[in-house]
Amino acid sequence: MPDDARTRRRTGTGLGVLLALVSAAVLLTALPDRDREGGGTCAARTVRSWSVDARRTDAFARYGDDAGRADDWTGGDGTHSVRLPDGRLLWLFSDTYLGQVYAPPNPVGESYAWRDASTPLVRNAAVVMSRNGRLLSTLPAPLFPDPAPQQWRWPVAARVEPRSPGSGEQVLRVLLWTRSTGPAPWIYGVPAATEVATLSLPALRLEGITTVLDQRPVRDASRRVLFGTAAVDADGWTYVFGGDDGRAVGHRASRAYVARVPSGRLGEPGAWEYWDGTAWTVRGRPAPVLGNGRSTGVGSAFTVVRDGGTYVLFTMAAGAAGLTTVTSYWACAPTGPWHGPARGFRPPLPRGDVAAYNPQAHPELDGGGRIVLSYDVNWLDATGGAAQTNLSRNVSLYRPRFVTLRLGAPS
Repeated sequence: MPDDARTRRRTGTGLGVLLALVSAAVLLTALPDRDREGGGTCAARTVRSWSVDARRTDAFARYGDDAGRADDWTGGDGTHSVRLPDGRLLWLFSDTYLGQVYAPPNPVGESYAWRDASTPLVRNAAVVMSRNGRLLSTLPAPLFPDPAPQQWRWPVAARVEPRSPGSGEQVLRVLLWTRSTGPAPWIYGVPAATEVATLSLPALRLEGITTVLDQRPVRDASRRVLFGTAAVDADGWTYVFGGDDGRAVGHRASRAYVARVPSGRLGEPGAWEYWDGTAWTVRGRPAPVLGNGRSTGVGSAFTVVRDGGTYVLFTMAAGAAGLTTVTSYWACAPTGPWHGPARGFRPPLPRGDVAAYNPQAHPELDGGGRIVLSYDVNWLDATGGAAQTNLSRNVSLYRPRFVTLRLGAPS
């Protein structure tokens, strides 16, 4: 569960809030800066409208509640997706509940479908959807084995690529975050490394895992950067975005970073380049492209889309608003400068002490000028024990929800 959902509620008043609002307004109305890569300009973009996508939300609810499936996905977070060459859509999840779901009432008499509270989580899972949008099956889980005791892997962005440059055979590359157990404030894991897994197509068999960026030598764990929360293809490159864990140590927001890889070469660590603040470098320390740790920045998981020549980043807002509010930034290049945050929107949440996190775009489902965005929901709990109890008594909580967005010029 990302750090956003553990942030405790805080409020701010007075001059500081006023200055933050004025600063955001100035950023949104500023003229576009020149593209650091190509010298071009782009148009400012923000969310003009949004609506609940009940059809897709309900599809995962039906699949998870199907009592005929005894060992399939019944709930998870970290929602990412990738379209396969045969038209299927693969949904990748981080912490996942499998097992049986029981019809209401639950053991305390509430009208919720439920699972046994002792049901264990697996650290990752994948669900296959047909080309016409029907959820079919869960792959044997965990799909990506633990690298060592007290360590695990969370899948993030994925791409279909040639097996090697120029090859006619395709494989699936999945970016992974490796984390390990640790004391508070790292109760949901210490960031360790970014990896890339290779899966065969069409069988989706795991063939191997390669370490791209080992962050264990970085002594301050809050400054370790994991890449893969979002990936955008443009001009012969795959731009891979990542973030640090600043929120875990009390910052109001984490910082965003970007790397790039020539298209089709995600599985080659030597092909990765990192933005160091002034140039792309193979071995240098990545520098943040967005975030001051206070009024601007990202959640521990965020997403980026490209609208024409404009890059738009969606994230949970900084501070206490990050429990409920999705906001956005825009830029003319992956390296920035990033403008924002824009005025956010609050997608619906179920009842209870819950929070939204991990907004993720699914371009495979976009159409008609609309962007499909999912977000995850979890119970607010600093230890995890109460969270597991509440997620089991009401299985509908820990599942992706969907909205559709339209972008436009800031008003």
